[in-house]
Amino acid sequence: MNTPREVRVALPGAAGSRPPEGPHWSDIRHWMRPGTLQLQGLPPLSLYIHLPWCLKKCPYCDFNSHEWSATSAPGQALPEQAYLDALRADLEAALPLIWGRSVHSIFIGGGTPSLFSPEAIDRLLGDVRALLRLDADAEITLEANPGTFEKDRFRAFRQAGVTRLSIGVQSFNDEHLKALGRVHDRAQAIAAVEEAAMAFDTFNLDIMYALPGQTLADCETDMRTALAFAPPHISIYHLTIEPNTVFAKFPPRVPEDDDAYAMLDRITELTAEQGLARYEVSAYAREGHRCWHNLNYWQFGDYLGIGAGAHSKLSFAHRVVRQVRAREPRLYMDKARAGDAVVSVEEVARRDLPFEYMLNALRLRHGFELQDFSARTGLPLSSVAASLDEGVQRGWLEVADGWVRPTERGFDFLSDLQSLFLPS
Repeated sequence: MNTPREVRVALPGAAGSRPPEGPHWSDIRHWMRPGTLQLQGLPPLSLYIHLPWCLKKCPYCDFNSHEWSATSAPGQALPEQAYLDALRADLEAALPLIWGRSVHSIFIGGGTPSLFSPEAIDRLLGDVRALLRLDADAEITLEANPGTFEKDRFRAFRQAGVTRLSIGVQSFNDEHLKALGRVHDRAQAIAAVEEAAMAFDTFNLDIMYALPGQTLADCETDMRTALAFAPPHISIYHLTIEPNTVFAKFPPRVPEDDDAYAMLDRITELTAEQGLARYEVSAYAREGHRCWHNLNYWQFGDYLGIGAGAHSKLSFAHRVVRQVRAREPRLYMDKARAGDAVVSVEEVARRDLPFEYMLNALRLRHGFELQDFSARTGLPLSSVAASLDEGVQRGWLEVADGWVRPTERGFDFLSDLQSLFLPS
C-alpha cells in the first residue's frame, strides 16, 4: 500500500483550479498578501515524494499508481533518471514558497518506491539535500514491497540515507495475498521483514484486515506472525472498497462489520501485549518509534508534495493553500521540466478550516492542544466552541487542561465526531 496511508491517511486535496490569467502558483508575493487569517507562526514542514510505478496494480488500490508493464514496451527499463530530473525541477520551482524553512521529515511513497534502485534513491536524497535545509535528524521513510525484495537491497537503501522502511506486507497468508492481487507470497514477506529488521532500527509493517474469506483466527495468526519480528511500528488498515477500483466493479465477499470490529479489538489487544501503543486510528508503535511524517499530517503541519499526482498543504501568514500536481507520469515529467507541474491550486476557505483540522487531529489518541488549533488555522477558539460542546455532550470528546481528546466512544464513532465540525 502507499501514505499520504501509512498514510496513508486520506487527506483532503485542492478542488479548485488556477485560472489561466491568475498568478503563477509559485508567486510568493501573491500568497503573502493580506488576508482574513492571522497565523501565529508557520508549522513544521515535511516533504512528500511520489514515485508512481508498481509491478502490478492491486484491485483495491485507488492511489495514483501505474503498472509499469502496462505503460511500457517489453523489457523497457524504468525511467529512473528522467523522473529524478523532473523531481529536481519540480522542487526547484517550488522553492520560493518554502524559502528559509527547515524540513523535518521526508516520505517517499507510491506506487512502489522500492522499484527504484538504491543508486537512484541516493541521487534523489542528494538532490533534496542540495536544495533544502534538512534537519540533521530528519526522518526519511521509504515504502517497499516484498515483491521487489532482493538480498541486501534494503541495506543499500539504508546506506543511501533512508532511516525508516515501511513494508507493504498486508498479510502472511498466501490465499489472502492472492485475493488482494499482491505480487509477493508469504515466504517473500518473511524474508523482506527479516532483512528490514537487520538493516533498520525503525521499520513499519502495513497489515490489512477484514480481507476476503478472512476469519478472526486468520487475522490473529497474521498479527502473531507480524509481532514475532518485534516491529517498532505497525500500520493497520481495514480493507475498504474504494470507487474506481477493480474491487468496486467486482466486489469480493468480505467479513461482516461485527466481525471486522472483533478483528480490530483483537489486533489492539495483541499489539498492546507486545508494547505497541495505539497512538492513531491506524497506527501502533513502541515508545520512540512513532512516525514523525504522519504525525505532522495529523497535527495539521505543512507538507510539500512533489511527483506525479502529489498534494501539498502550505501555510502563509494570512492563508492556507493546497496544490495538486499532474497525475499521469509522462505528463508530470514534461510539465515539471518546464517548471509548471502544478495543475490545481486553491486557498482553503476560512469556513472549511475547522473541519480540515479536525479531520486530522481527532485521529490522534492523545488529541490536540486548544492553542494548537488557533496556531495552525489562524482562527479563534470561538469558531469551534459550539461543536466542541456538542462533542462533549454526546460523550465523544473530553476537554480538560487545555487539551481535547476523543473518548473511547468518540474513537469508535470518529466519522460522526469529525462531521460535527463541517461548515453549516
